[in-house]
Amino acid sequence: MEKHRRSIGPLLIILAGCFWGSMGIFVRRLTAFGFSSVQIVCIRVTLATLLFCVLLLIKDRSGFRIAPRDLPLFLGLGFGSILFFTVCYFTAITMMPLSTAAILLYTSPIWIMLMSVLFFREKLNGRKLLALALAFAGCVLVSGISGEGVTLTGLLVGLGSGIGYGLYSILGTVALRRYSPYTVTAWTFLFAAAGSWLICWPADTVSKFAAAPDLPWLLFFCGLTALVTAVIPFLSYTLGLRTVEASRAGILATVEPLVATLVGILVFSEPLTLLSGLGILLILSAVIILNRKPKTRGQP
Repeated sequence: MEKHRRSIGPLLIILAGCFWGSMGIFVRRLTAFGFSSVQIVCIRVTLATLLFCVLLLIKDRSGFRIAPRDLPLFLGLGFGSILFFTVCYFTAITMMPLSTAAILLYTSPIWIMLMSVLFFREKLNGRKLLALALAFAGCVLVSGISGEGVTLTGLLVGLGSGIGYGLYSILGTVALRRYSPYTVTAWTFLFAAAGSWLICWPADTVSKFAAAPDLPWLLFFCGLTALVTAVIPFLSYTLGLRTVEASRAGILATVEPLVATLVGILVFSEPLTLLSGLGILLILSAVIILNRKPKTRGQP
């Protein structure tokens, strides 16, 4: 059983990245309904919380109980990671080119690796460093090379998104030592949802639902957004963290911009440039390097 978990762990991380990569489809559609980026975040995490709680109710009702001493841990996951990195990322998008904001977000594997060495005493090796370099270079090429219009404030906010994104792997690894993945995701999103309602202009958000010409369809699409871009990927990622090192997971998840690029090409007819194609190959190379089994002594 343990061997099966270890073999499927990397696949779960990659699956999460693939689902996150489809986010552009849903965000663009909800933007067309008039919702702001922060409101979309609020809708997404609130509905995801409801789905996570239903799932936990089915899997293990006792999972709703957590020790009071662990409240700061889940506050960190909900506020410090999910909500913080999302708000930072969307803020960065308004302050600089989208490509630059995406590059700064995907500094997350670097922060994960540094925090893993500091807190978990993970060992750095040549294979991890090579995969990290290839993944980051691939993200730069896929997102586009741009440095125009970047201020110091924008740079700090963009780096904040990468740190917050990476923090989920670190705090999630700690939480999984004490709780099931279902408990971790449910409580994390519960805090994230509570925080999101403080910043989304609730009255305006509700009024946009009330003014929707086809409310049932809008509610269905919002639920689908939460399921595809939050519930499935975050649960997959958290399940994968049980057997995959945080630093390795951060690099494997860089398939997200790869998938986002493919979605742009296939769904929105965006062109595939030579640099984007090269970036895709670099990211795939990083994933392959991380998933190669090291040779044992005496093996040819």
